[in-house]
Amino acid sequence: MSSTLYVDRASPLHRLNPVTKLVALLCLIVVVFAIPQWWAVLGMVVLVIVPAAVVSGCAGRLGRFGGQLLLPLLAVLVIVQGLTFPGGRTVLWERGPLALTTEGLIFAATIGSRLVCLVLASMLLVLTTHPGDLMSALTQSGLSPKFSYIVSSTLQLIPSFRDRAAGILLAQQARGLAVPRNPLRRLRVLMPLLGPLVLGLFTDVEERSTAMEARGFGSTAKRTVLVPVRDTTAQRAARWAMPALALLVVIAAFVGRLS
Repeated sequence: MSSTLYVDRASPLHRLNPVTKLVALLCLIVVVFAIPQWWAVLGMVVLVIVPAAVVSGCAGRLGRFGGQLLLPLLAVLVIVQGLTFPGGRTVLWERGPLALTTEGLIFAATIGSRLVCLVLASMLLVLTTHPGDLMSALTQSGLSPKFSYIVSSTLQLIPSFRDRAAGILLAQQARGLAVPRNPLRRLRVLMPLLGPLVLGLFTDVEERSTAMEARGFGSTAKRTVLVPVRDTTAQRAARWAMPALALLVVIAAFVGRLS
């Protein structure tokens, strides 16, 4: 089982320097929270993230993973905010203490669109960036190897958690554990598996800490990258231009709210 969601492709997005993609993601986060209109955020998803996913060849996997993660969250968000939003005045439907309001739906759309944009953009980064390349690129950029390792290991956290959970489940099924189809019964059966899963994660942390010490992560000596990550002048310029553009968007949004 793979401990990363990375999909090996020969696309232009895969060939970009990982630091360029990371800077683009951080700037996107800033812009998304600066824009108050939910339709503008969804427009960024349609015009930026979807074409990038298609070009990278990861659109199908991104849609599948994104749907599994986002659909339950969006459903809960619409139900809770749409029915219980405290500032709602325009009532569309009402029954007892619950009232579906236009203001609640707009608030849910705002939060939901930001959530969709951030989750899909983050997952696209994970799907198109190998953690080892990201760590090497961050180290080449002058960042501390410890910080580079933290960023790289964060990208592997979810797939590592998923692989360990699948391994524990398969081991228990080999010992005769029956997993029912009923969701409530299935949850009750799987709850005891959380203990081995959490203990296994602590074991992983200790093993990785030992491996880092053995590789001299605490050393202050200058390191030589074994496999240099390709970078270009255009990408270096883009990494300066994107934060400047994000700052302009933030200023424009702030001025727009004041006027």
